[in-house]
Amino acid sequence: MTRPILLADIGGTNARFALLSDGVIRLLPPVATRDHPTLEAALAAALADHAGPRPERALLAVAGPVDGERMRLTNAGWDIDAADLRSEFGLAEVRLVNDFAAVAWSMPGLAEADLHVLAAGDPDPDAPIVTLGPGTGLGVAAWLPGKPARVVAGEGGHATLAAADAGEAAVIALLRREFGHVSAERVLSGPGLANLYAALGERDGVAAPEMTPPEITRAGLSGDSPLARATLTMFCAMLGGVAGNLALTFRSAGGVRVAGGIAPRILDFLAASPFRERFVAKGRFRPWLETVPLAVVRHPAAALVGLAHLAGEDARLADAS
Repeated sequence: MTRPILLADIGGTNARFALLSDGVIRLLPPVATRDHPTLEAALAAALADHAGPRPERALLAVAGPVDGERMRLTNAGWDIDAADLRSEFGLAEVRLVNDFAAVAWSMPGLAEADLHVLAAGDPDPDAPIVTLGPGTGLGVAAWLPGKPARVVAGEGGHATLAAADAGEAAVIALLRREFGHVSAERVLSGPGLANLYAALGERDGVAAPEMTPPEITRAGLSGDSPLARATLTMFCAMLGGVAGNLALTFRSAGGVRVAGGIAPRILDFLAASPFRERFVAKGRFRPWLETVPLAVVRHPAAALVGLAHLAGEDARLADAS
Protein backbone atom coordinates (compact mmCIF):
# COMPACT_ATOMS: atom_id res chain seq x y z
CA MET A 1 0.00 0.00 0.00
CA THR A 2 1.28 3.46 -0.92
CA ARG A 3 2.23 5.50 2.09
CA PRO A 4 0.54 8.90 2.30
CA ILE A 5 2.17 12.33 2.33
CA LEU A 6 1.78 14.44 5.45
CA LEU A 7 0.58 18.00 4.85
CA ALA A 8 0.45 20.69 7.53
CA ASP A 9 -0.67 24.31 7.73
CA ILE A 10 0.93 25.65 10.90
CA GLY A 11 -0.06 29.07 12.18
CA GLY A 12 0.28 31.01 15.39
CA THR A 13 -3.18 29.91 16.55
CA ASN A 14 -3.94 26.56 14.91
CA ALA A 15 -2.07 23.70 13.30
CA ARG A 16 -3.97 21.73 10.67
CA PHE A 17 -2.64 18.36 9.61
CA ALA A 18 -3.78 16.16 6.75
CA LEU A 19 -2.77 13.07 4.81
CA LEU A 20 -2.57 13.17 1.00
CA SER A 21 -3.11 9.96 -0.95
CA ASP A 22 -4.31 9.37 -4.52
CA GLY A 23 -5.32 12.99 -5.02
CA VAL A 24 -7.44 13.18 -1.86
CA ILE A 25 -6.63 15.27 1.21
CA ARG A 26 -7.96 13.73 4.43
CA LEU A 27 -7.92 16.09 7.38
CA LEU A 28 -6.63 14.92 10.75
CA PRO A 29 -8.04 16.34 14.02
CA PRO A 30 -7.05 20.02 14.32
CA VAL A 31 -4.91 21.14 17.24
CA ALA A 32 -4.45 24.51 18.92
CA THR A 33 -0.84 25.67 18.75
CA ARG A 34 -0.92 26.93 22.32
CA ASP A 35 -1.96 23.49 23.64
CA HIS A 36 1.35 21.87 22.67
CA PRO A 37 4.92 22.89 23.57
CA THR A 38 6.39 21.71 20.26
CA LEU A 39 5.39 20.82 16.72
CA GLU A 40 6.42 17.23 17.43
CA ALA A 41 3.93 17.03 20.31
CA ALA A 42 1.15 18.53 18.18
CA LEU A 43 1.81 16.15 15.30
CA ALA A 44 1.89 13.14 17.63
CA ALA A 45 -1.52 14.20 18.97
CA ALA A 46 -2.94 14.61 15.45
CA LEU A 47 -1.66 11.16 14.40
CA ALA A 48 -2.68 9.41 17.62
CA ASP A 49 -5.87 7.87 16.22
CA HIS A 50 -4.57 7.26 12.70
CA ALA A 51 -4.51 3.51 12.15
CA GLY A 52 -3.37 3.44 8.51
CA PRO A 53 0.09 3.58 6.97
CA ARG A 54 2.36 6.25 8.38
CA PRO A 55 3.45 9.07 6.05
CA GLU A 56 6.82 8.86 4.33
CA ARG A 57 7.13 12.50 3.23
CA ALA A 58 5.97 15.77 4.74
CA LEU A 59 5.31 19.24 3.37
CA LEU A 60 4.75 21.84 6.06
CA ALA A 61 3.40 25.34 5.49
CA VAL A 62 4.68 27.46 8.39
CA ALA A 63 3.82 31.02 9.40
CA GLY A 64 7.14 32.77 9.10
CA PRO A 65 10.22 33.18 6.94
CA VAL A 66 11.72 29.86 5.82
CA ASP A 67 15.46 29.59 5.36
CA GLY A 68 16.66 26.03 4.95
CA GLU A 69 15.51 23.33 7.34
CA ARG A 70 14.99 25.34 10.52
CA MET A 71 12.67 28.18 11.45
CA ARG A 72 10.76 29.71 14.35
CA LEU A 73 7.08 30.62 14.10
CA THR A 74 6.64 34.39 14.02
CA ASN A 75 3.58 34.44 16.29
CA ALA A 76 4.18 31.37 18.46
CA GLY A 77 7.00 29.75 20.38
CA TRP A 78 7.67 26.69 18.24
CA ASP A 79 11.12 26.02 16.81
CA ILE A 80 10.77 23.77 13.77
CA ASP A 81 13.62 21.54 12.65
CA ALA A 82 13.15 19.30 9.61
CA ALA A 83 15.92 16.95 10.74
CA ASP A 84 14.21 16.36 14.10
CA LEU A 85 10.92 15.61 12.35
CA ARG A 86 12.55 13.12 10.01
CA SER A 87 14.16 11.35 12.93
CA GLU A 88 11.17 11.25 15.28
CA PHE A 89 8.50 10.26 12.74
CA GLY A 90 10.52 8.11 10.35
CA LEU A 91 10.09 10.50 7.42
CA ALA A 92 12.29 10.23 4.37
CA GLU A 93 11.76 13.87 3.41
CA VAL A 94 10.52 17.02 5.15
CA ARG A 95 10.05 20.28 3.25
CA LEU A 96 9.26 23.60 4.92
CA VAL A 97 7.32 26.22 2.95
CA ASN A 98 6.10 29.67 3.95
CA ASP A 99 2.38 29.39 4.73
CA PHE A 100 1.34 32.06 2.26
CA ALA A 101 3.54 30.58 -0.43
CA ALA A 102 1.42 27.45 0.00
CA VAL A 103 -1.77 29.50 -0.31
CA ALA A 104 -0.42 31.19 -3.44
CA TRP A 105 0.35 27.82 -5.05
CA SER A 106 -3.36 26.97 -4.77
CA MET A 107 -4.52 30.10 -6.60
CA PRO A 108 -4.63 28.92 -10.24
CA GLY A 109 -6.55 25.77 -9.32
CA LEU A 110 -9.29 27.28 -7.19
CA ALA A 111 -12.80 26.89 -8.57
CA GLU A 112 -15.49 29.56 -8.72
CA ALA A 113 -17.14 28.01 -5.67
CA ASP A 114 -13.92 28.56 -3.72
CA LEU A 115 -14.07 32.33 -4.21
CA HIS A 116 -16.44 35.10 -3.19
CA VAL A 117 -16.10 37.73 -5.91
CA LEU A 118 -16.00 41.35 -4.78
CA ALA A 119 -15.19 42.77 -8.22
CA ALA A 120 -15.15 40.63 -11.35
CA GLY A 121 -12.67 42.81 -13.20
CA ASP A 122 -10.93 41.58 -16.33
CA PRO A 123 -8.52 38.76 -15.32
CA ASP A 124 -5.38 38.23 -17.38
CA PRO A 125 -4.43 34.52 -17.29
CA ASP A 126 -0.81 35.40 -18.04
CA ALA A 127 -0.45 37.87 -15.17
CA PRO A 128 0.40 37.44 -11.47
CA ILE A 129 -2.20 36.69 -8.79
CA VAL A 130 -1.54 38.29 -5.40
CA THR A 131 -2.91 36.87 -2.19
CA LEU A 132 -2.90 38.46 1.24
CA GLY A 133 -4.52 37.21 4.39
CA PRO A 134 -5.22 38.71 7.80
CA GLY A 135 -5.38 36.07 10.51
CA THR A 136 -3.03 35.63 13.47
CA GLY A 137 -0.65 37.68 11.33
CA LEU A 138 -0.79 39.15 7.83
CA GLY A 139 0.51 36.90 5.07
CA VAL A 140 1.44 38.09 1.58
CA ALA A 141 2.50 36.12 -1.51
CA ALA A 142 2.20 36.22 -5.28
CA TRP A 143 1.79 33.49 -7.88
CA LEU A 144 3.74 34.27 -11.06
CA PRO A 145 2.79 32.55 -14.33
CA GLY A 146 5.35 30.93 -16.57
CA LYS A 147 6.93 27.61 -17.49
CA PRO A 148 7.46 26.78 -14.74
CA ALA A 149 5.21 29.00 -12.65
CA ARG A 150 6.75 30.47 -9.52
CA VAL A 151 5.62 31.87 -6.19
CA VAL A 152 7.19 34.82 -4.39
CA ALA A 153 6.53 34.94 -0.66
CA GLY A 154 7.95 37.77 1.42
CA GLU A 155 7.19 39.47 4.70
CA GLY A 156 4.98 42.19 3.27
CA GLY A 157 2.80 42.13 6.37
CA HIS A 158 5.66 43.80 8.23
CA ALA A 159 5.97 46.71 5.80
CA THR A 160 5.14 50.12 7.24
CA LEU A 161 1.41 50.92 7.30
CA ALA A 162 0.48 54.13 5.48
CA ALA A 163 -2.39 56.44 6.40
CA ALA A 164 -4.84 57.66 3.75
CA ASP A 165 -6.28 60.57 5.75
CA ALA A 166 -5.85 62.54 8.97
CA GLY A 167 -8.06 60.19 10.96
CA GLU A 168 -5.94 57.18 10.09
CA ALA A 169 -2.76 59.19 10.68
CA ALA A 170 -3.93 59.97 14.22
CA VAL A 171 -4.62 56.28 14.90
CA ILE A 172 -1.22 55.26 13.54
CA ALA A 173 0.46 57.94 15.67
CA LEU A 174 -1.12 56.43 18.79
CA LEU A 175 0.01 52.96 17.77
CA ARG A 176 3.50 54.26 17.02
CA ARG A 177 3.71 55.60 20.57
CA GLU A 178 3.08 52.07 21.83
CA PHE A 179 4.91 49.91 19.30
CA GLY A 180 7.46 52.15 17.59
CA HIS A 181 7.23 50.74 14.09
CA VAL A 182 3.62 50.28 12.94
CA SER A 183 3.46 47.57 10.33
CA ALA A 184 0.39 46.56 8.36
CA GLU A 185 0.17 43.46 10.56
CA ARG A 186 -0.16 45.64 13.70
CA VAL A 187 -3.65 46.49 12.43
CA LEU A 188 -4.55 43.94 9.77
CA SER A 189 -4.63 40.77 11.86
CA GLY A 190 -6.58 39.34 14.78
CA PRO A 191 -4.35 40.99 17.40
CA GLY A 192 -4.23 44.04 15.13
CA LEU A 193 -8.00 44.37 15.29
CA ALA A 194 -7.70 44.73 19.07
CA ASN A 195 -4.91 47.30 18.62
CA LEU A 196 -7.06 49.29 16.22
CA TYR A 197 -10.10 49.14 18.53
CA ALA A 198 -8.10 50.52 21.48
CA ALA A 199 -6.44 53.25 19.41
CA LEU A 200 -9.74 54.39 17.87
CA GLY A 201 -11.30 54.61 21.31
CA GLU A 202 -8.40 56.69 22.57
CA ARG A 203 -8.42 58.94 19.50
CA ASP A 204 -12.14 59.67 19.82
CA GLY A 205 -12.26 59.80 23.63
CA VAL A 206 -14.68 56.85 23.71
CA ALA A 207 -14.65 54.13 26.34
CA ALA A 208 -13.32 50.89 24.87
CA PRO A 209 -14.39 47.98 27.10
CA GLU A 210 -11.88 45.18 26.75
CA MET A 211 -12.92 42.67 24.07
CA THR A 212 -11.21 39.88 22.20
CA PRO A 213 -10.85 40.14 18.41
CA PRO A 214 -13.81 37.73 17.85
CA GLU A 215 -15.91 39.80 20.26
CA ILE A 216 -14.98 43.01 18.44
CA THR A 217 -15.94 41.39 15.15
CA ARG A 218 -19.31 40.19 16.45
CA ALA A 219 -20.13 43.54 18.08
CA GLY A 220 -19.11 45.37 14.92
CA LEU A 221 -21.20 43.19 12.64
CA SER A 222 -24.25 43.39 14.89
CA GLY A 223 -23.91 47.11 15.52
CA ASP A 224 -24.08 46.56 19.27
CA SER A 225 -20.91 48.62 19.66
CA PRO A 226 -20.46 51.73 17.50
CA LEU A 227 -16.75 51.69 18.34
CA ALA A 228 -16.39 48.07 17.21
CA ARG A 229 -18.26 48.90 14.01
CA ALA A 230 -15.98 51.87 13.35
CA THR A 231 -13.02 49.56 14.00
CA LEU A 232 -14.20 47.04 11.43
CA THR A 233 -14.82 49.83 8.92
CA MET A 234 -11.31 51.24 9.29
CA PHE A 235 -9.88 47.71 9.23
CA CYS A 236 -11.53 47.05 5.87
CA ALA A 237 -10.45 50.42 4.48
CA MET A 238 -6.82 49.88 5.44
CA LEU A 239 -6.94 46.33 4.10
CA GLY A 240 -8.15 47.69 0.77
CA GLY A 241 -5.33 50.21 0.70
CA VAL A 242 -2.69 47.56 1.34
CA ALA A 243 -4.27 45.22 -1.24
CA GLY A 244 -4.18 48.00 -3.84
CA ASN A 245 -0.53 48.68 -3.08
CA LEU A 246 0.27 45.00 -3.63
CA ALA A 247 -1.67 44.97 -6.90
CA LEU A 248 0.47 47.85 -8.12
CA THR A 249 3.70 46.31 -6.82
CA PHE A 250 3.17 43.06 -8.72
CA ARG A 251 0.96 44.50 -11.49
CA SER A 252 -1.34 41.62 -10.63
CA ALA A 253 -3.78 41.73 -13.52
CA GLY A 254 -4.59 38.10 -12.72
CA GLY A 255 -6.35 39.24 -9.58
CA VAL A 256 -6.00 39.97 -5.88
CA ARG A 257 -7.43 37.46 -3.43
CA VAL A 258 -7.94 37.91 0.29
CA ALA A 259 -7.39 34.71 2.26
CA GLY A 260 -6.83 34.10 5.98
CA GLY A 261 -9.30 33.55 8.77
CA ILE A 262 -10.93 36.98 9.12
CA ALA A 263 -12.22 37.99 5.68
CA PRO A 264 -14.52 34.96 5.14
CA ARG A 265 -16.26 35.78 8.44
CA ILE A 266 -17.11 39.35 7.42
CA LEU A 267 -17.93 38.89 3.73
CA ASP A 268 -21.05 41.04 3.55
CA PHE A 269 -19.54 43.76 5.72
CA LEU A 270 -16.33 43.76 3.66
CA ALA A 271 -18.29 44.06 0.40
CA ALA A 272 -20.23 47.08 1.72
CA SER A 273 -17.19 48.70 3.36
CA PRO A 274 -14.65 51.18 1.89
CA PHE A 275 -12.42 48.22 0.97
CA ARG A 276 -13.02 48.39 -2.78
CA GLU A 277 -12.83 52.18 -2.96
CA ARG A 278 -9.53 52.22 -1.09
CA PHE A 279 -8.23 49.46 -3.35
CA VAL A 280 -8.74 51.55 -6.50
CA ALA A 281 -8.00 55.00 -5.01
CA LYS A 282 -4.43 55.19 -6.32
CA GLY A 283 -4.52 58.36 -8.39
CA ARG A 284 -3.44 57.92 -12.01
CA PHE A 285 -3.67 54.12 -11.74
CA ARG A 286 -7.29 54.06 -10.66
CA PRO A 287 -8.58 53.11 -14.15
CA TRP A 288 -6.24 50.13 -14.29
CA LEU A 289 -7.05 48.97 -10.74
CA GLU A 290 -10.75 49.04 -11.61
CA THR A 291 -10.03 46.20 -14.06
CA VAL A 292 -8.28 43.99 -11.48
CA PRO A 293 -10.45 41.11 -10.14
CA LEU A 294 -10.98 41.07 -6.38
CA ALA A 295 -12.15 38.07 -4.40
CA VAL A 296 -12.16 36.48 -0.96
CA VAL A 297 -10.87 32.90 -0.74
CA ARG A 298 -13.59 30.69 0.76
CA HIS A 299 -11.83 27.35 0.34
CA PRO A 300 -11.43 25.84 3.83
CA ALA A 301 -7.90 24.56 3.25
CA ALA A 302 -6.24 26.46 0.41
CA ALA A 303 -2.76 26.08 1.91
CA LEU A 304 -3.13 22.28 1.95
CA VAL A 305 -4.23 22.30 -1.71
CA GLY A 306 -1.14 24.38 -2.51
CA LEU A 307 1.09 21.90 -0.68
CA ALA A 308 -0.51 19.03 -2.60
CA HIS A 309 0.38 20.87 -5.82
CA LEU A 310 4.00 21.09 -4.66
CA ALA A 311 3.85 17.35 -3.97
CA GLY A 312 2.86 16.83 -7.60
CA GLU A 313 -0.87 16.19 -7.15
CA ASP A 314 -4.00 18.14 -8.00
CA ALA A 315 -5.97 17.27 -4.91
CA ARG A 316 -9.37 17.80 -3.35
CA LEU A 317 -10.58 17.57 0.22
CA ALA A 318 -12.14 14.25 1.16
CA ASP A 319 -15.12 16.12 2.62
CA ALA A 320 -15.22 19.46 0.86
CA SER A 321 -18.43 20.41 2.67
